Amino acid sequence: MKTMLSTITLLILALGLASEAVQVQEGEFSFSLEAVRKLQELTGSSSVTGKQNPRLRTSTVSVCADPALPQEFLPLCVQKGSTMSLSRLAMVPLDVCEICAFAACTGC
Repeated sequence: MKTMLSTITLLILALGLASEAVQVQEGEFSFSLEAVRKLQELTGSSSVTGKQNPRLRTSTVSVCADPALPQEFLPLCVQKGSTMSLSRLAMVPLDVCEICAFAACTGC
């Protein structure tokens, strides 16, 4: 019984570590899947329907000033063209990325 419980615990831990390993590439930058998920929440992106939020352009301009933005996006925010990069990241289909069927996602 203890062995089975230990095995289940290790499998859950391994699954958790593997989900953190998925990275999303945008140009020369690489971001964790969880950070991209947070960016999508901040921009109000609707990647499920595949349609871009009409307010997304203004959202991505102000998203760099948002204190809730994960720190790993700050180097991207100071780059020229960051609005387009943030827009593309906000539209990454996370459900497809989680199974690594999207070209920008690596580390599965």
